[in-house]
Amino acid sequence: MATGFEYKVVKRSSIGCTSGEELERVLNEHAGKGWHLKAITTLKVTNQYGPHNDVLVTFERPHG
Repeated sequence: MATGFEYKVVKRSSIGCTSGEELERVLNEHAGKGWHLKAITTLKVTNQYGPHNDVLVTFERPHG
């Protein structure tokens, strides 16, 4: 019996070429392990290379 949920967050940096195909691969890879997409969040980040966006992909699955 499931006692709640567990979560996993995958960070994908948009520096370079983060394509739709790459995101699709990540989603399918985790779905094959029982993870369900919970949210996709974009964060604006500034570092020594300048401003860019990071994408956080949050997955959820029953725990237990």
